[in-house]
Amino acid sequence: MRNPFSKTYTEEQVRIFEFLTQIKFFERMKNKEMARFIPAMHHRKYTKDEVVFFSKDPSQALYLVKSGNICLTIDIKDNFETILEIKKGEAFGENSLLENTKRTYTAIISSNEAELIVIPHFAIQEIFQSNPKIKAKMMTSLSEYYNINNQRLFGSYRESFGFFSLRQMFE
Repeated sequence: MRNPFSKTYTEEQVRIFEFLTQIKFFERMKNKEMARFIPAMHHRKYTKDEVVFFSKDPSQALYLVKSGNICLTIDIKDNFETILEIKKGEAFGENSLLENTKRTYTAIISSNEAELIVIPHFAIQEIFQSNPKIKAKMMTSLSEYYNINNQRLFGSYRESFGFFSLRQMFE
């Protein structure tokens, strides 16, 4: 039996919650926690080859992919090398969860169209300030995300030993 005092949500809100739970940074949250983000969400459409942001830009938003594909690239001399392709139900721009960061990669739309949900950095920080539990859950997910990326990086390094020195990372 449903608790008569529990909050009820619209069909649209429930659809948003179902979408958000697919995304790493929201997977630990309850509906009432995810609901805090809804007023801050902006829906944007992009077209093929449109740049969402460039590396070294200020990290001003987290992006959630509703449809389409996005290539995350790094600049090597005059070329862009794809490091990862992001698809529906994934997020990018994750360092916007941190304060005073710059983008480490460039994000370019690789499908004909893409629909993204954009959550501005300032709105995320306001939610974090008023709800430390949400911040803790998202930071735990971010730590796990970075840990997986470090494992991939070190695995790639082992396979291509000799092409670069990991010590350069810390100099």
